[in-house]
Amino acid sequence: MQTKLSPLAVYCGASKGKNAEYAAAARALGGVMAARGIGLVYGGGRVGLMGEVADAAMAGGGSVIGIITHELVRREVAHDGVTDLRIVDTMHERKKAMADLARGFIALPGGVGTLDELFEIMAWSQLAIHDHPIGVLNTCGFFDGLLAFLEQASEDGFLRTDPREMLVVGSDPGDLLDRMAGYVPPRRKPL
Repeated sequence: MQTKLSPLAVYCGASKGKNAEYAAAARALGGVMAARGIGLVYGGGRVGLMGEVADAAMAGGGSVIGIITHELVRREVAHDGVTDLRIVDTMHERKKAMADLARGFIALPGGVGTLDELFEIMAWSQLAIHDHPIGVLNTCGFFDGLLAFLEQASEDGFLRTDPREMLVVGSDPGDLLDRMAGYVPPRRKPL
């Protein structure tokens, strides 16, 4: 069991996307996490990839903490079947609550909200606010363009931490979790 990673915050879309492989990967990740005793912390939604990963984790007997805003509850997207649903006032509170609970982070395909969460947690890693692993489940090459951008930003001197050291990237959920369990915090360049 990889309980040192528990719970993991998973950032992903409130949509399933156009490629069925994204939902399949979200379900596979939720199932593997549950089988390994790794709890899930996520945005609390029942829709999109968020709902897929949560449903799979619960189906596997896993612990699922959802953190959602009052506004999103009013829009009827809250997942009322999770182990623990926490309702907060703002998106900032939501992200902080997820980060405070998490012992690692994984990004799945998603839109600007997912990227916002991923970039914030990467910035916190660069600033040594946390030393937890950050995984990217790169289903069907979804993050290839982003990874190329990060390499360019690093080469041009805009990142204090080499993204190849900061991020654990993979396309297989089990392999990604194995590699995250062996994560060594990156070396950071001085300011």
